[in-house]
Amino acid sequence: MIEVRGLKKSIHNGTNMVEILRGIDLTIPQGQFAAIMGPSGSGKSTLLGLLAGLDAPTEGEVILDGTSISRLNEDELAEIRGKKLGFVFQSYQLIPMLTALENVLLPFELNGSFSNLGNGRARATELLESVGLADRLHHYPVQLSGGEQQRVALARAFMLEPPIVLADEPTGNLDSHNGEHVLDLLLRRHRESRTTLVMVTHDPLISERAERRIMLRDGMVIEDTLTTEPVAAAEAHL
Repeated sequence: MIEVRGLKKSIHNGTNMVEILRGIDLTIPQGQFAAIMGPSGSGKSTLLGLLAGLDAPTEGEVILDGTSISRLNEDELAEIRGKKLGFVFQSYQLIPMLTALENVLLPFELNGSFSNLGNGRARATELLESVGLADRLHHYPVQLSGGEQQRVALARAFMLEPPIVLADEPTGNLDSHNGEHVLDLLLRRHRESRTTLVMVTHDPLISERAERRIMLRDGMVIEDTLTTEPVAAAEAHL
């Protein structure tokens, strides 16, 4: 589902060239939950941004579901993101003037599905109910707790049933109780939808529940480990 070939990223810092990624090669198969770990500055978020087509590599390429995205223009990238990717951010990224239901429905509307808006509204409602927010459909983000906002963001990520979901520290702004609850919901949606899930995290407890752990340091993969019985372990936890 995801292929990364010879991926490098460098930026100019004044007169110096800073290498953030130094040559990453990865293949993540369909349906796998891969956790990307590493210390601050190791290149985790840069790698995730490149997977999402939010940035362009200095060298190498990213292939999503058979399509090389590294040389696409912005319109082509937007189409790929709309059809193939869902996002869960650490800071929720909800639109404050939209209700929970409207935030979840937004990808559907941006995808030009206005003629089928009734079905979209029904799916958005179902997703919010599935994350325990049936009584919060018409609340605005300011009226929701952090955990509730992240659950809205989680529902939004699955609105278009994307084959790939990218998550950047999705529990980083939550306390341990809310963080575990959001993670449980995310993994349940991942399992039920058979999505490929790639998550950046600092939390070793989260990485223990991943099917694969990819450790970065100084812009390189220093460890790539498959767990033994990931599906059984995740279902036992849930």
